[in-house]
Amino acid sequence: MQKRRIGTTELEASVIGFGCWVISGSSFWTGTDDESSIRAIQAAFDMEINFFDVAPVYGFGHAEELLGRALKGKRDKVIIASKCGLVWDDQKRITNLLSKQSILREIDDSLRRLGTDYIDIYQMHWPDYETPIEETMDALNQIKEAGKIRYIGASNFPIRLLNEARKYGQIVSHQCLYNMIDRNADFYHNIPLYYKTEEEIIPDCKEHNMAFIPYSPLCQGLLAGTFKPGKNFDEKDVRNANPELKGEKLAENLKLVEELKKVAEKIGRPLSQIALNWLIKNETVTTIIAGATKIAHIKDNVDSAGWELDDETYNEINALLDKYRKK
Repeated sequence: MQKRRIGTTELEASVIGFGCWVISGSSFWTGTDDESSIRAIQAAFDMEINFFDVAPVYGFGHAEELLGRALKGKRDKVIIASKCGLVWDDQKRITNLLSKQSILREIDDSLRRLGTDYIDIYQMHWPDYETPIEETMDALNQIKEAGKIRYIGASNFPIRLLNEARKYGQIVSHQCLYNMIDRNADFYHNIPLYYKTEEEIIPDCKEHNMAFIPYSPLCQGLLAGTFKPGKNFDEKDVRNANPELKGEKLAENLKLVEELKKVAEKIGRPLSQIALNWLIKNETVTTIIAGATKIAHIKDNVDSAGWELDDETYNEINALLDKYRKK
């Protein structure tokens, strides 16, 4: 498996990572169960994936617990990235909170669930505009000095807030929404995004020698090429909140997918591999958060890192993307 260095750190991540939102449990994602999730994580490890991205809010702690169980005995061979800043109450109502007190509590809860004494990259999951970023960074620097985390990362931060955070400590990575369809998206599900990934985030990561970590690389399954008009998953599935997967947007996206399938057929590769390889072609991309619970899908993800799009095909794809969606 090809590896790329995480910013200025000594860590080298597999260019295909494993995203743990899909192991949150069947109440979040259709067709998942704990045992198959654990087998998927272990299969990913066996296929030389060493970067595992998780968060406390995924399954309200459940994904971290499963990941810890699955990687037991393998901790020194993997990079674990978790997050802070999304907390919930007894009714599972989620709040953005990056206060010092909350972070000091969250880190200990995550370490316990993961069954480890440190997290490699600890990411601020979403901005909290009510808490001064100086307070947030003070907490992160404190737990870093205590050895509970190795490095600080950001996720979904606008550039102005990221620049403010940099005044108080080093940030080695930035994780944002990015795929062939969501290049400069205004929303992720129903959450407004105050950044433009392709226009702002990727150039910023390159300028500051930070790892860029794209999530939702297949637009939650749309770029696997199996979606049809209408409903593609159960009512309780979290993907119902994704505006790209319903109504007129889905219809327009499916037209693009059909054209991309023709490119895939021409070069003899699955569309999902085309979508991942398109990301890998960008050298600023460090590791791709690709979630999967089926072994065949994980192998397909891994195989996408074993070849390279030629420039002609890459340019052809970009022309199609521009045709269907303005940058």
